[in-house]
Amino acid sequence: MQGRGTAQRPRGQVALPGGRFAMGDHFGEGYAADGEHLVHDVTLSPFGLDATAVTNAAFATFAKDTGYVTDAERWGSSAVFHLAFSGDRSDVLSSVEDAGWWLAVRDACWRRPEGPGSSVGDRANHPVVHVSWDDAQAYAAWAGKRLPTEAEWEYAARGGLDGARFPWGDELRPGKRWRLNIWQGRFPTHNTAEDGFLTTAPVKTFRPNGHGLWQMVGNVWEWCADWFAPDAYAHAAPVDPTGPEAGESRVMRGGSYLCHDSYCYRYRVAARSSNTPESSSGNLGFRCAG
Repeated sequence: MQGRGTAQRPRGQVALPGGRFAMGDHFGEGYAADGEHLVHDVTLSPFGLDATAVTNAAFATFAKDTGYVTDAERWGSSAVFHLAFSGDRSDVLSSVEDAGWWLAVRDACWRRPEGPGSSVGDRANHPVVHVSWDDAQAYAAWAGKRLPTEAEWEYAARGGLDGARFPWGDELRPGKRWRLNIWQGRFPTHNTAEDGFLTTAPVKTFRPNGHGLWQMVGNVWEWCADWFAPDAYAHAAPVDPTGPEAGESRVMRGGSYLCHDSYCYRYRVAARSSNTPESSSGNLGFRCAG
C-alpha cells in the first residue's frame, strides 16, 4: 500500500501537496448533530487521491479477480430510492421508518442498483454504489490504496479554495449552470432533473475542482476511513488527524444525487454524515487515497 508522502502514486490518482488548511463550516450552515461547526486548523502530509469515485468497471474487475461478494449481495437486499426502483413490487421487502422514500429491495446490489429489473451494463463509467465501508476497504486493499481520512477528503474537496462553500466557490450555480448532481424539485416526490440526472451521473460529469478532482460533492456519498463522532473536531490532532479510536458508524462525505436543501444540505465541502460500516444504498460509493 502506498504510504503518505511517497512520490509514486497509484494509477488514476492526483498527487496533493498537503499543508495547512481551515477545516469545518465557515458559514454556520451545518447541522448541529453533525458536528461540523468548529473551524480548526489542520496540517496534512502529501497524499494521493483518486481523480474520480470508483466506477462500476473498476469494481467489476476487482470482483472478477477476487471473487469478492459484497455485503448487499450476501444479505440479499439493499436500500433503493423509491422513484428509481426497478422490479416487481414483491421485491420490496420494506420501507424505512421516517424515510419512506428508501425501500429495502431484494437482490439490489452494485450489479443491480435499482433492483432486480436493473443492470450496470451501460453504466461502466458511473460510480459503483451499494458498497459498504467494509466493501470499500476490501477494494482499496486489493488496489494497493486506502480510504482517505476525513481531513484529507475535505482538503481535497476544497480544491485549494480557502473556506469556500463548494469546490468551485460560494455560489451554487455560477452563471446559472449546475456544477453538481443533486435533487431539483420537491423532495421526495418530484425531481425535475435540471442537472440531467435522476440517479448517478458518469464520474467525469461537470468540471473538476482546482486539484483536478471530479464530483467531490453531489452524485454519491463517499466513505472515509474515520469513525464518526459529533465532537470529533474538538479532540482532533492538529497534524494528520485520523478521527476517533472507536465508534459505531463511519464518516461519509460529499452528499449525493438525493441531497436537497429542504432536508439534506450536505453537498457543501464542510458537511459531514455517517452510517454503520455494513450499510449500503443506491447513493453511497467511495474513492481511494494513497
